[in-house]
Amino acid sequence: MHKSNETYYDYLFIGGGIAAAYAAKSIRKSDNKGSIGILSSDQDGPYARPALSKRLWTDDDYSVEDVPFNTAEETDSDIMLETVVTSIDRQNKTVTTHDGTTLSYGKLLLATGSEPRTLKGPEDDHVIAFRTFEDYRKLREFSGKDQHVIVVGGGYIGTELAANLKLNNTQVTLIYPQKVLNDNRFPLELAKEYEERYRQAGVTLKNTSRAASYSKNGDKLVLKLENGETVEGDTLVLGLGAKPRLTLAKDAGLEVDNGVIVDDYFRTSDPDIYAAGDISSYPDPIFGRKRIEHVDHARKSGTAVGKIMAGSDKPYDYTPYFYSDVFDISWMAYGALDSRLQLLIDHVDDGTVVYYLKEDKPVGILLWNINPRLGKVKEVLKNPPSHSDDLHGLIRDRNSD
Repeated sequence: MHKSNETYYDYLFIGGGIAAAYAAKSIRKSDNKGSIGILSSDQDGPYARPALSKRLWTDDDYSVEDVPFNTAEETDSDIMLETVVTSIDRQNKTVTTHDGTTLSYGKLLLATGSEPRTLKGPEDDHVIAFRTFEDYRKLREFSGKDQHVIVVGGGYIGTELAANLKLNNTQVTLIYPQKVLNDNRFPLELAKEYEERYRQAGVTLKNTSRAASYSKNGDKLVLKLENGETVEGDTLVLGLGAKPRLTLAKDAGLEVDNGVIVDDYFRTSDPDIYAAGDISSYPDPIFGRKRIEHVDHARKSGTAVGKIMAGSDKPYDYTPYFYSDVFDISWMAYGALDSRLQLLIDHVDDGTVVYYLKEDKPVGILLWNINPRLGKVKEVLKNPPSHSDDLHGLIRDRNSD
């Protein structure tokens, strides 16, 4: 029983990102009466986060009006924005927020997402650890007009924003630690092709470089690299990766190990508390226990956990992919992309398939400018041939099937 002076929700979510939005939608397909409450630290309701570094910069027919999910209206959920949950009381099934408000729940979903890593330096509007819709709005305002934006990081955010800022009339300097951009992920021949696209577009590239700190010089920002070199620009964008927000789960005594440990029903060590999206460490049917910070997993895990919270007994058996598009290169992958592994490179059709091998078996597959049937890719990962040489030609573009 919940106390009468507390607001009660049949389904209460902590976190208002993609996983939460998809979970709410999924619950409503099975339960059109149960109350849903979503507590989000963001100033915006749930939205399509990938568009912030991708489509909003490249598709003239896609605008900021297309980014929000309209979750409150479509699922009849109560969404409380700019709300930080400070504690979970598992015994009384309540959560407390930063302003002392207490809410009680029937079932609780943790979908707290990740926090972008930052850099030492003074607070400034022109320094953006890129993550949120508001970060996009700021960067859009500070870009174009031949402004100089320094982008730090060779991961998804850094590479996508560097490419798309350049396509939008912005001077760009990209700082990254690899000798060749993404040579830690891609075979050297593809890493060189990837890096060359940036060079051809006019992006200033600073390889084997790591950012140490930043400071201000008048209205300019000065980035100091670990080697002592400095780079001056108008805006600094940090794409240094993100760390999962696990403090609430830890403080609540839930099992945590590089993520909130869940079973294949996204249940935590407390049967009334679930976790999905970035923070969930789940048993992947192909790769074993994984924690994945990509949109496909957020969507699919959110959809699955919503069904399960609303009564489904179907376990999660999906293996998510991840992807990126820059300039004329489109790639998608499953599993481990580690160029230190044994690599088998298969040039097929107009693209390339790269198999990342461990003990002669694929533990990761990179699809480079090729659009195969994804079921086939997963089948190869699940049931690979006994000899890696037989992988050649197994995955083809769907248009050549």
